[in-house]
Amino acid sequence: MVSEKEFIQIKKLKVKPGKKVNLKNYPTDYEGKSLNKQIAEGLLEEGRKHLAAVQDKLYAQNRYGVLIIFQAMDAAGKDSAVKHIMSGFNPLGVKVYSFKSPSANELDHNYLWRHYLTIPARGEIAIHNRSHYENVLVTRVHPEYILKEDLPDIDSMDKINDEFWERRFNQIAQFEKTLTQNGTIILKFFLHLSKKEQKKRLLERINDPSKNWKFAFGDLVERGHWDEYQHAYEKAISATSKKHAPWFIIPADDKWYARLAIGAVIYQQFESLKIDYPQVSEEQKAELEKAKSLLMSEESNGEKKKKKTRATQVE
Repeated sequence: MVSEKEFIQIKKLKVKPGKKVNLKNYPTDYEGKSLNKQIAEGLLEEGRKHLAAVQDKLYAQNRYGVLIIFQAMDAAGKDSAVKHIMSGFNPLGVKVYSFKSPSANELDHNYLWRHYLTIPARGEIAIHNRSHYENVLVTRVHPEYILKEDLPDIDSMDKINDEFWERRFNQIAQFEKTLTQNGTIILKFFLHLSKKEQKKRLLERINDPSKNWKFAFGDLVERGHWDEYQHAYEKAISATSKKHAPWFIIPADDKWYARLAIGAVIYQQFESLKIDYPQVSEEQKAELEKAKSLLMSEESNGEKKKKKTRATQVE
């Protein structure tokens, strides 16, 4: 897989704990010269094979679950990133969840409840296309949604203040810490798209009949809140990028680079876990040898019967 020392500078993508993020200081496109789309696609195809091999070990070891989170503005390429990068995984071990506006039943529970239900089991990978972070992103831009949660002591908009958001950030950080302490690896990706590129992609959805189904007028409405969303992302990422659950800000104007960068980050994280197939005990090795002998003897007995049958037919 692509290494940090070669094409993808993973350290530059990773947000250090405590860092105050200003998205204007992060590029939205690939700024290097050593990569192009053709090279990246070749590397990504090779990388898929490595990811599949590591996933097999993850399942066999049955010690860790992996939660991969994607957040972004509309048309940033979350769906295609999931499709291209994860295509190398065994689908039996991967579950993808897309979170939309909460239902009435979900609103009757705390905002983290529906996300608890989709946490990966040990040996599995869960991908959240949008996640519990919607509760500090879209709700920060549209705080009136918070009132639908019927929270104690939050009965007016003026109570949804900085103190409220800090409390919610702390709740999310504690939620993620509890998961990691119990064997869940968390990787969080923000696909950083420029406003200019978003406009281009939205127009493509309108002009291309095969992409019309992707367009929703609501996307255009939310685009009108661009600066507010950028501010919400800066606050959320700054407050919740932790050593145990880091954020990675991925330049997303070039989809081919974004896919490669995400794949490289995931592979590096898997490698750092030093996942391998379980070691068998001496007793198990003895059982394996016994089983092998029994299976081989079946073959030998079968050959003897065939020879005996042939001899009888000749007589």
